[in-house]
Amino acid sequence: MRSLRGFSTALSTRARGQVAEDAAQKWLCRQGFVIVTVNYSTKPGEIDVIATEGDTLCFIEVKARQGSRFGYAAEAVSPRKQQRLCNAASLFLASTDWQGPCRFDVLAIDKSDRRWSFVLVRDAFRVPEAR
Repeated sequence: MRSLRGFSTALSTRARGQVAEDAAQKWLCRQGFVIVTVNYSTKPGEIDVIATEGDTLCFIEVKARQGSRFGYAAEAVSPRKQQRLCNAASLFLASTDWQGPCRFDVLAIDKSDRRWSFVLVRDAFRVPEAR
């Protein structure tokens, strides 16, 4: 896993995302999460990290920001993105026999004063109710 040192020099958004996701996985493991899979991709969308924390299955969106010019990382998960994550999570759950609790988390990685901070927002949003 790479550190966030390569984040600012990465040439593409995709490469910066990969650096952030690698650092996020390392951080999550240090916090006691067990990684189930990463970059789970479906037609509706991709889930950055699927992990367990205790008996809870967590669908984790990783967002990183090098500054606050475009807002903070935790603010970057729009309602549209939340819906895509919910749809992808539904497909993941349909392909497994998971019976326990689930939640959607956002791992925000922000840089300020030349330091990176990791903030995990547990249960960041809920599955939108059907209309």
